[in-house]
Amino acid sequence: MSLRTLLLTIFALATGPVLADEQLELGKKVFLEQAQPSCTVCHTLNDAGSAGEIGPNLDQLKPSAEQVSNAVKSGVGIMPAFGDSLSEQQISAVAKYIESVTRK
Repeated sequence: MSLRTLLLTIFALATGPVLADEQLELGKKVFLEQAQPSCTVCHTLNDAGSAGEIGPNLDQLKPSAEQVSNAVKSGVGIMPAFGDSLSEQQISAVAKYIESVTRK
């Protein structure tokens, strides 16, 4: 293993949880504030303190990050598409956040 590879591996291991935590924080912020309309209007998600009754209860549905990402990008049923109003980073963060908090 080269020194460069070793250093990159150590850096990834050292910063992994921090980056994951930051991504989950961003995901929660997207869920609560950045998506317009806010996800809380329609969805129940205990971790976010939301009790929407229009869309599915995410705590019960326990969607995968891929399912959330697809739904957020393209919309589902009456849920609007957010693919043009949220960045890929925001969509990925909210998807991972929802998957993480519903599968504890």
